[in-house]
Amino acid sequence: MTALPVLFVSHGAPTFVLEPGRAGATLTALGRSLPKPAAILVVSAHWETDRPTVSAATQPTTIHDFYGFPPALYQMRYPAPGAPALATRVQAALVAAGIEADIDPRRGLDHGAWVPLTLIWPDADIPVTQLSVQPDAGAAHHYAVGQALAALAEAGVMIVASGSVTHNLREFRMQPEDAGVEPYITEFRDWLRARIEAHDDAAVVAYREQAPHAVRAHPTEEHFLPLHVALGAAADGATHRRIHDSVTFGVIGMDAYLLAAERLPAVAG
Repeated sequence: MTALPVLFVSHGAPTFVLEPGRAGATLTALGRSLPKPAAILVVSAHWETDRPTVSAATQPTTIHDFYGFPPALYQMRYPAPGAPALATRVQAALVAAGIEADIDPRRGLDHGAWVPLTLIWPDADIPVTQLSVQPDAGAAHHYAVGQALAALAEAGVMIVASGSVTHNLREFRMQPEDAGVEPYITEFRDWLRARIEAHDDAAVVAYREQAPHAVRAHPTEEHFLPLHVALGAAADGATHRRIHDSVTFGVIGMDAYLLAAERLPAVAG
């Protein structure tokens, strides 16, 4: 079986699934070009735990973990089967790497998972599970988590890291896509692209000290940490590629990255 690439997506607001814009079109095109995975592991910014935890639910529920949005969102379901065997494998790989990890037998799919999955694999017929983030543990910890899971790609597992390239909700405002973008957002995203495509993982791990406007771009880290898991899992890949760049609400970077993209014969743009 050919190893799969690793994907990082910015999942935006919950309404992303109803108003996908350019970012959603890219994810839909990507889903059509990817080989069908045997299973999917989503690392979502919206599941926070003290230590890595993976869901072993056999039929994950669709969690509507948001308030005040259009009624249509609360009717949406992503009825994919769970992947309990994958959950056990993930836990074992982490423990073998010296990272204590837990299994949650009931956790469903939060919107950091089901929103992008609906756009990429709308048929919901691929077994899927989630892995949590630890916001207080930092980037190096999450990079190590990714390294421990790198072998999953060889088994046909698609790792989908779901967060946001920039995520300062304090400056959120209603703006059309790509309108009224704050200059610091562009500077941070340009720095990140250069570092990722140069395989300068050490700089991305140390982004808090090295990237321009890092703390303003991410006042809290939970939406950026999934990217570090993805980078760790794809550390041996030869080609990392940004496959989408746009900004919504003035400050939410919707960039998506296909890491180890040379594992595919073609890449959606």
